[in-house]
Parts: sequence; C-alpha cells; structure tokens
Amino acid sequence: MIVVYHHNNKVVEVVLEKQNVNFATNNISNVLVEIAISDPDEILIWCSLDLKPNLNLSEMAAVFHHKKIMASYNPFTTSLLSKAIGYVEESPFININKQVTYPTWQMSSCVGGIHAGVLLQLKNSISTGNNFEYFLHSIAKLAMNNGLLCYSEPLLLKNHINRISDKKESSFVLFEFVKQHYKTRWVFLLFFNLFLYERKISLFPLIFSLFYSKRKLDKKVLNTLEIKSSKKIIDTEEVDIIIPTIGRKDFLYDILKDFSVQTNLPKKIIIVEQNTNLESISELDYLQNESWPFNIKHIFTHQAGACNARNLALDEIESEWVFMADDDIRIKDSFLKEAFVQIHKFGLNEITFGCYDSGYDFNKKYRNHMQWETFGSGCSIVKRKSLETLKYRKSFEFGYGEDADFGMQLRNKGLDIIYFPEPEILHLKAPVGGFRTKPVLEWQKDIIQPKPSPTVMLYKILHLSKEQINGYKTILFFKFYKLQSIKNPIRYFFYFKKQWNQSEYWANQLKNKI
Repeated sequence: MIVVYHHNNKVVEVVLEKQNVNFATNNISNVLVEIAISDPDEILIWCSLDLKPNLNLSEMAAVFHHKKIMASYNPFTTSLLSKAIGYVEESPFININKQVTYPTWQMSSCVGGIHAGVLLQLKNSISTGNNFEYFLHSIAKLAMNNGLLCYSEPLLLKNHINRISDKKESSFVLFEFVKQHYKTRWVFLLFFNLFLYERKISLFPLIFSLFYSKRKLDKKVLNTLEIKSSKKIIDTEEVDIIIPTIGRKDFLYDILKDFSVQTNLPKKIIIVEQNTNLESISELDYLQNESWPFNIKHIFTHQAGACNARNLALDEIESEWVFMADDDIRIKDSFLKEAFVQIHKFGLNEITFGCYDSGYDFNKKYRNHMQWETFGSGCSIVKRKSLETLKYRKSFEFGYGEDADFGMQLRNKGLDIIYFPEPEILHLKAPVGGFRTKPVLEWQKDIIQPKPSPTVMLYKILHLSKEQINGYKTILFFKFYKLQSIKNPIRYFFYFKKQWNQSEYWANQLKNKI
C-alpha cells in the first residue's frame, strides 16, 4: 500500500511502508499513474494532508478486498459537482448516504484509493489534467459500467465528522463534466432546468462545454484484471428459495423441477400461493403427490399482492442465503453452484442475475458485471443477515417501484446491488393467471388522473433528491406531450401541472401509511 498526501491540489508526501518515496511531479493524478507503473500490484491511497490524522489505514485491506474496487469519502458538505447533477441523472448513485458504504461514481479527493492495476489499464483512456477530483470522477463514471465497483466509504476515515467546505462549486466544471460523460442533449436540458427551477442563466458554462468532446472507454479495458476477493463471505452454501405464485401451476412445477436437479440443492423452498377466491383451495397438488429433494414450506393465502407474498416468505427463511425467484423462470442444473462461485470470487452479500426472455436481442444484453441501478426480486441471491428488518413496503402493492424500493433499502443498509450476466436466467414471461382480479386503486376514479403513477412518485420522494425529481418532471412533461390529446402547449402545461400535483398528493398519502 502506497499513500499519497496532497495539499492545495499538489503532492506533498508519498509514503510506502512508513518510508518516504521521491516523486517527480506535483500533479496528483500524474504521481498516482507513475507509482502504478513502477508498483503495479499495490493499492494506491490518496489523502488530503489535513485529514492525515484521521486516515484509517487499518481498514484498507477490508475496503479494497479485490482489485476492481475504487472507494473514497467526502466529509464535506460540498463536492466537485453541485446537486444540479441530479437534473441530468436519476440513478441511486447521486443522492449518497454517507453513513454507510454506498455505491456512487462521485469520488472525492479528500481520501480514497484504487488498485494500481486499474490505473494502468485506464491511463491511456482518461486524461489526468490538473483537476484531481475531476480525474477521479471521470474514472469512476466511465469504468463503473465496465466492472469497476465504486463506493463512498466512511471506513476510510476514523473519528470523522461532516465539515463545511469553503470550496465553491463551479458551473463551468459541471457543464464540462456533463458534456464529456453524457449525450450532448443533456447540457441543454441542464441549462433549461437550472433556469426553470433555480432561475439561473448558465449561458457561458453551456457555450464553453460545447468545445469538449465526449470521453469513451473500451468495454473490455478492465477484463484482464484478475479478481479474487480476500473477504470471507460464505460459511455455508445453504440457500432457501422464495417464490410467490398465482395461477401458474405448470410454470411453477417446471422451475421446481429445475431446482430438484441442481448440483447444489436448495435447503428449503418457500412457496406463497395466492388466490383471491375465498372458497378456493390450493391447486398445487404435486407438492404433496411427488417427492422432492428439499423441504417445501407452502403458504396459501386469499390475499393477493407480490409485496405481501414476499414478506410472508421472508418470515420463513432460515438458511445463510436466500434466492428470491419468480414462478416463470428456468435455470440450468449448475445455476446455484455457479452463483456461489461468483459470490465467493467477488466477496458479495448480494448478486442479481441477467434475466431475459428467449427472444431478447443478444446485443442489448449487459455483458459485464456492474453496479445496478435497481433490484430484481425474481432473480437475486441475498445473504439472509442483510434481509433482517427489511420488508417490501405495502404502499407499492399493485403499483410500480417495489423492486427499486427494496434495492434502496438494501443500499441504505450498506449493501450494493451487483448485476452479473452469468449464470443467466430464462424468463418465460408467462401470461397472468386466469383468476387474478384487477385491484381498484384509490385514485382510479379521480377526474384528474395522477401523472406519474403515485407509486412511482412515492419511490422518487423516498429516495431521490429534489433536483432528480425536477429533472424527471421535465423529461416526463416532454415525453408525455406527444402521447396525449391536448396539443395546445399552454393548456397542456396547466393540465400536466394538475396531474403532477395529484400524483404528489397520492404519493404522500401512501407515504403516510409506511
């Protein structure tokens, strides 16, 4: 491990095993690259000189437990990019929870680290420049979708507290970053949103940004780095399966057969069967009539709803791991074995797998592991300890957003949602069961129908920043215009405002029930 201390954007000290090391330049980014070339197997740590007493060197091995991890921590209230970046990106990586390990590409120059091997792979793709924090942001933003796992990590500092910074956030840097890392249209939307919601006219930052070209990264640039986590994450490979089902008897049978021939057999399968007909009984006769190589916990309920069904199943889990499955998927016989190979290799508490139908365009599939923006309730394996105290919120029942909300609950506990393309799950997209009844939603008879759906709005109120919500509002306004009948833009503006307000009203009603 090599530590680079810096002050006023210049390197002041480089330390290797408590010995000072000579360096040829003051540029922080260039020093890190030089060290990476000479010491390609080291973890490189950067730290602001005033935070040197707080640097938590004892936790570095635990934080950087494999080569494809980049982590930093910003104890200050301001950062390189202002909160206005939320107008551009709606992902969970913007509104950072600084109390836990949290996935984000927003890196800090205050303290952080990266493996030298990563810098070696990226040194010809990303300009070092004079702004160290911009360099860090660019690495994380570009490499995050190519397998680099990036985090805000409070463990990097000890006895830290949030501090007020006198560093001013630059509109020029913000627009430059957006132009170099997003499609060009986003600088214009950023300009529009800043004027619309903050009454700021950022004309010169917009104009100057147009002279920058977009940065790109080869999708395979990090593929040669070997990953082997030093973290002990698995005690046993025992796994419980939870499956909510309604009206899909034959499809459920097929996936149970797939589980019965796994090379790593599940310990228990928890099936929550729903049928809203109060006089109905279970149709899953094969649960009793056939012999299965695992325990089956069968729960039959007249209450419909995936959130309720999954919560009932979560109350029954006992094994170290939980596979949250759907009733209309198929898997190969080595699926669980291969899944645990990935969990062990990367040191993960959660893993979500590619889940596609047979006709899905191969070229549109994500081919790299990456930090994912949502969560798959039918294609994920999670450590049971991570699920303690978590529930699917009933406010999302029969709406949209329960998966994404559950993913955010996991993130706010310090977990990450990692997508893996392999082993792949086949999603049959079975038709809806014949006895399902369409729920009557509270807002269904409103004269002014809410836009977006109140459950979508609820997710955004719970987890996104004000700027992200307003940015979404702008996009929705333009997208929905061509899909509705009011073509007078002024009339449409006032009608959309009423729909938005209606959605906020119902979302807050749902929020009060949580």
